[in-house]
Amino acid sequence: MSSSQDLILALDQGTTSSRALIFNQQAEVLAIGQKGFAQHYPHPGWVEHDALEILSSQLTSISDALATGDIDPHRIRGIGITNQRETTVLWNRSTGLPVAPAIVWQCRRTADMIDELASHPDTVARIRQDTGLVPDAYFSATKIKWLLDTLPGVREQAERGELAFGTIDSWLIWQLTGGKTHATDYTNASRTMLFNIHEGCWDEWLLDLFDIPAQILPEVLPSAAFFGETRHSVLPDGIPICGVAGDQQAALFGQTCFTPGEAKNTYGTGCFLLVHTGTNATLSKNQMLTTIAASAPGSTQLEYALEGSVFVSGALIQWLRDELGIIKKASEAATLAQEVPDTGGVYVVPAFTGLGAPYWDMEARGALLGLTRGTTKQHIIRAALEAMAFQLSDLMDAVRADTSLALKSLKVDGGASANDFLLQFQSDILGAEIVRPNNRETTTLGAAFLAGLSSGFWDDTDELIELVSSKKHVTFSPHMTVEEREKHLEGWHQAVERVLSKR
Repeated sequence: MSSSQDLILALDQGTTSSRALIFNQQAEVLAIGQKGFAQHYPHPGWVEHDALEILSSQLTSISDALATGDIDPHRIRGIGITNQRETTVLWNRSTGLPVAPAIVWQCRRTADMIDELASHPDTVARIRQDTGLVPDAYFSATKIKWLLDTLPGVREQAERGELAFGTIDSWLIWQLTGGKTHATDYTNASRTMLFNIHEGCWDEWLLDLFDIPAQILPEVLPSAAFFGETRHSVLPDGIPICGVAGDQQAALFGQTCFTPGEAKNTYGTGCFLLVHTGTNATLSKNQMLTTIAASAPGSTQLEYALEGSVFVSGALIQWLRDELGIIKKASEAATLAQEVPDTGGVYVVPAFTGLGAPYWDMEARGALLGLTRGTTKQHIIRAALEAMAFQLSDLMDAVRADTSLALKSLKVDGGASANDFLLQFQSDILGAEIVRPNNRETTTLGAAFLAGLSSGFWDDTDELIELVSSKKHVTFSPHMTVEEREKHLEGWHQAVERVLSKR
């Protein structure tokens, strides 16, 4: 049993900043530390991070959280880690120093490798079957291959067992344990394009395909497991790291989506929908991704989720503000949208960098359609908010086509989930309830929950469900008729058809 004085430290290592949050047994945040770090763009399409700066920013965030909360670090019962996924670090096992900058998930430098793969349909089909992923430069496999093939002497060092690969969770675990633990969890491993999600192990065929030596790979553990103890000056020795999950899977866990059919959507710059599918690894026929979901301690089988993403969600509101200049701040959008009863036939298709799931048309480009002399900025703002909901509806249609799961409700988080107009329209267009928690720190909460379950800080998932359900939340219920919904969706799909590059 845990003491009421015990606390959980959750680390949230994101794409632009590192954060540390300290939770009590009521899942309340007692303190937060945050530190940003630089983004590097050495060539068009390339994105890099300095792994040492990531480490420094994460350590600073821990120190700041402890200081601002005036918290004795000896009270910390366990540590959970959630992280930007797919970002690739290769480091020397002896020195603990990276051999090159981290290649970020957004980086497109290996797109040519993927194009070459695409010319071999049987290979693509097997990758899809084994990993649940659509082959893309997004994932870690080609990033590792690029480092091994491009940097002088690095492949030879790797083959001699002198180097270690990791996604950001593994990099932090290694450093925090003083080089004692080289490990990752199932959720992060499932995003490397090297992991067989059915057998739960590194895939020898894929390692051979990408010419990656197995000795650089971390051990793969369940998300709620023992990943070693702290051996670093920022914290007392001996605190267990006992919960790890990639950011989207952590958010699914933090939203207490533990059973098939439960789903969460994060309205960030883009939009990430994850639907829990239980122990069934559903392979999508509609270009969704199959990924491993975080699970509670004691789970005897891997659990899975279908994941879909759209490229532009909250970024659409930024576009209205920064490029069009028709709003001064994001919070104005909902108010202005409600000054008109509808969009006046206007549709915004935000294919600024192509369309993601379920269209996967990288050549599509954005459009404003249905303009008349009477179109006002309010109509355009409302159409932009509706477009965010329409895109999520397309993802949900793909899930329904792939599974027999009925959507019970959709739990939401992310910056744009503060917009009441958006969430009401989302509920209407999905014909389902939308639930927004008062505390939207769901990603970090998921990491805390995993660590808390592992360490006995919380007893079981039933306690977590009770904790979360007891907190304030807002529910949006559908009011739109079936006929109205179908009319809206028909107009949206006609608009999308107009921007597709292959019609």
